[in-house]
Amino acid sequence: MNMFLKSCLALSCASLLGACQQSENVAEQQLETMNKAAKIWPKISSDVKRDPAVEAKVAKMLATMTLEQKVAQMIQPEIRDISVEDMRRYGFGSYLNGGGSFPNNDKHSTPQDWIALAEKMYQASIDDSLDGSAIPTMWGTDAVHGHNNVIGATLFPHNIGLGAANNPALIEKVAQITATEVMVTGIDWVFAPTVATVRDDRWGRTYEGYSEDPEIVKQYANAIVKGLQGHAGEDFLGDDRVISTVKHFIGDGGTVGGDDQGDNIATEQALFDIHGQGYVGGLTAGAQSVMASFNSWHGKKLHGQKYLLTDVLKEQMGFDGFVVGDWNGHGQIAGCSNDNCPQAVNAGLDIYMVPTDAWKPLMENTIKQVKEGVIAQSRIDDAVRRILRVKYRAGLFDKPSPQNRLFSGKTELIGQASHRVVAQQAVRESLVLLKNKANILPLSPKQHILVAGDGADNIGKQSGGWTITWQGTNNTNEDFPGGSSIYDGFKAQVEQAGGTIELNTEGEFNTKPDVAVVVFGEEPYAEGHGDRANLDYQRGVKKDLALLKKLKAQNIPVVSLFISGRPMWVNAELNNSDAFVAVWLPGSEGKAIADVILTDAKGDIQHDFKGKLSFSWPKSADQLVNRGDKVYEPLLPYGFGLQYGDENVLADNLNEQTAKISVDQSQVNLFDGQVAKLWQLTLIDGDSAKIINSSTAALKHVSYRTIDRHVQEDAFTIVTNNAESAGIVLATTNGFREDLTAAQEAGNYLALAIRRNSEEVTEASVSLSCESIGDEKGSCSGVVPIDQALNRLPADAWQDVVIPLSCFTQQGVKFGEVVSPFAMTIKGSSSVSISSIQYRSAKQSDQPLACQ
Repeated sequence: MNMFLKSCLALSCASLLGACQQSENVAEQQLETMNKAAKIWPKISSDVKRDPAVEAKVAKMLATMTLEQKVAQMIQPEIRDISVEDMRRYGFGSYLNGGGSFPNNDKHSTPQDWIALAEKMYQASIDDSLDGSAIPTMWGTDAVHGHNNVIGATLFPHNIGLGAANNPALIEKVAQITATEVMVTGIDWVFAPTVATVRDDRWGRTYEGYSEDPEIVKQYANAIVKGLQGHAGEDFLGDDRVISTVKHFIGDGGTVGGDDQGDNIATEQALFDIHGQGYVGGLTAGAQSVMASFNSWHGKKLHGQKYLLTDVLKEQMGFDGFVVGDWNGHGQIAGCSNDNCPQAVNAGLDIYMVPTDAWKPLMENTIKQVKEGVIAQSRIDDAVRRILRVKYRAGLFDKPSPQNRLFSGKTELIGQASHRVVAQQAVRESLVLLKNKANILPLSPKQHILVAGDGADNIGKQSGGWTITWQGTNNTNEDFPGGSSIYDGFKAQVEQAGGTIELNTEGEFNTKPDVAVVVFGEEPYAEGHGDRANLDYQRGVKKDLALLKKLKAQNIPVVSLFISGRPMWVNAELNNSDAFVAVWLPGSEGKAIADVILTDAKGDIQHDFKGKLSFSWPKSADQLVNRGDKVYEPLLPYGFGLQYGDENVLADNLNEQTAKISVDQSQVNLFDGQVAKLWQLTLIDGDSAKIINSSTAALKHVSYRTIDRHVQEDAFTIVTNNAESAGIVLATTNGFREDLTAAQEAGNYLALAIRRNSEEVTEASVSLSCESIGDEKGSCSGVVPIDQALNRLPADAWQDVVIPLSCFTQQGVKFGEVVSPFAMTIKGSSSVSISSIQYRSAKQSDQPLACQ
C-alpha cells in the first residue's frame, strides 16, 4: 500500500472515530435531557390513540409533497393579509381571523359572510391547478367565551366566572355550544381553552384563567377540550365539533410582575406543578393543538424553547398533535424577526402564526433555510406530519366543504334560545356574594328600585374583552341582538311583580328608592392593555366610590354588583355597600343576575348563590396572594362565597389606606427605539392622519423617517413644511383608556430625548389626552408649549426636554383614563428628531419646564 493510500485510510479512520465520538456525545446529551424531563413531566396517556390507517394516509400524502408545499402547511396568515388567490397559489395549511378581524373587514358581517369566506378559502386550498397540494386548509379563530367575534352569538361568562362556578359538567356544555355556533360559520378550529394558572392578578389576562388553583385548571381543561372536540371513541371531531387548542404553553400566568409576555422564573418543578396541570388535563382529553406562549422562561422566549416544546411536550409527554405559534411570537426570539426565524421551527414550532404581510418573506426564508441545511428536512417533515395527522383525525379530507357541513348556514343556531339558557345558568352559578349586611339580599321585586352605575345597561362592558372587537371596546347594546343587560333582567322582573324601577347612571331619581342597585367595574380590555401596576380599583379617579357615597348619604341601602376580570382592592367600595356581589364578566346574558338577586313575586328565593372564589381576594392594593402561600392572609380566602342566610363577615371599617406605588411601577416607557406595547404611533397633519408602520411615512405637510442614534433605527425624525399643525401622536387603539396614575402620583416627569435639526422651531407643543383625539370638548387634555425650550438647545445635539406631569394634571388630565400619553405638534417648517419618550423620575441634570 503506497503512502498516499495509507494517509487517506488513516484520515478516514480518524474522521470516522471522530464522527462516532460526536454521535455518542449527542446521544448521551439527548438521554440526559430526557432523563431530566422524565423526573418532572409525566407521560400522558391521551384518550386519542394513534390509528395505523391515519398514519398510513399521512405518510402517503407526505411522500407526494414538495418542500414548498410542506412549508406552506406551516404558514398561518390572517384574513386581512391574504386573498383567495394567495390561498390558491400557495395552499396555506391554515389561516386565522384575529380579534377584531372580520370578513370584508366589517364588524357586522353576517354568518353568511363568514361561511362565504370559509368556502372560498377551502375551495382555493384544494385547487391543485397551480402549485397547491389539494390539502384542505383550516380556519382558526379566538372563540374564548362563545363565538365571540360574530354578532348575535351566545356569549358566556369569561373563564374567571366559570372557575367560580366550579362545575365541569356545565363547562363541557358551554364548550359544546361554542363548537356548534362556530361550526355554523364554517370554521374548523378554535384557539381555546386558555389553561393559565394565574398567580399575579395584575396580569391583564387574569380573566382568561379559571383559577389560581392548578387543580381546577386541570379539571376544566379536560372538560372544555371534550366539549369542543367530543369524546374519543364516541363523537370525537365529528360534524358538530371543532379542533381545540390548549394555550399558552407554558407559564403565562406566572410572569414577574404579571407582565403580559414577560418572564416566568419558576423552577421547573413549579412550572409543572402550578402551570403544567392544564396541559395534563387537556392533553389527556385529546387536545390536538397546543399554542406556544409569548412569555419567556428564565429569559428565553417559549417560541424558541426546544427543551420545553420538543423534549418535554412532544417527547416526554407524548403530544402528537401540532404546536402553533401566537401572533408573530416567533419574531420575539433573540435573533429573529417576523419574516425570518429558523430558531422557532428548530425548537419545535410546527405552525408560524404570521398575521402580517411578513408571511411571504417568512415562507421564502424558511424554504431557503431548509435547502441550506439551517433547518433539517426531517424537522419540516415532522411538523407537516403532525399537521396532516390532525387534519385526517378531524375528517377534513372527507367532510363536505364548509358551506355544506351539518350546521353551516343554520343561522338560527347562532344565539339560539336553548344556548342562552345554558349561558344564563353559567351566569347564575358564577356570581359570588362577598357581603350581605343584615341579610339585605335577596331583594323583593315589589319595591321601588333604582338601578345606577355605568355597567347597568351596558352589554359590552359586562362582556369584557375578546367581545366582537379584540379589546371589547366600541360596542353598543345594538351589537348584541338577543342579548340582555343587567338592567333588562331587573326591569322585567320588577315590573312583572308590581314594583317600580328607575335607571339612572349617575344615581339621580324622581322618587326616592327603597334600595339602589349599583352596577360598576372595569372597562373592557384584553391582553397587554389590561396589565396594572396594582389592584387598586379606579386609582386616582374613584368615580364609582363617589356614587356609592352619594347614595349612602341619602340613607339609601346600596347593593353593589361589581364587574371585573380579576379580584381587586375595593375596600372603600365594600365599606360603602350593604351588599357586594362579584359578577365577573357575565357575557351576553346579563338578565340572569336578577334571578339570583331578586325573590319571586311571592317572596321566595329563585336561585341561591353557588359561586365560590377561585381566586383569593386581596386585602391591600399591592397584595399578591394565592392559595397555598406560606403566609396566607387575604381579605377573603379562596373558596369563599356566602349563601342566603349565612352570617356576614365583612364590616364597614375595612382599611382604605392606599398602597404607595414603587418607583419601578411608576416608570412608563413610551418610546425607546421602538414604540412600547399598548401604543400606536400616528402621523398627523391637520385633520389628516396616517398610522406609522414602516420606516417612512408622509402627509402633505409632514414626513417621518427612522434614523440611527445609538444603534440601527432607534430614533426618528419629523420634518414639517409650512404646516398649520402637524406632528405625531402616541395613542391607544380604539380610544382605549390606560391607567397611568402611578406615574402621576409618583411626581414623575415627561422626558423627551430630542434633537433640534433646523435653525428655529416656530411653534411646538406637547399634549396629553384622556379622551378621543380631536374631541371638541377638550375637557380632559393638557398642552405645554416647548418651542422656547427647543430653541434654547444647541443645534444638532441630543438633550432631554423634561415636563412635570403635574402641568397636565392642572389642566384636567385624568391619568387614570389616558388615551394619548404623548403628542407633539409643530407649526411652520422645522425638523426635530426623537430617540426616547418616557414618564420617569427626575435626574439631577434635569431642568424641568415651568408649568404655565
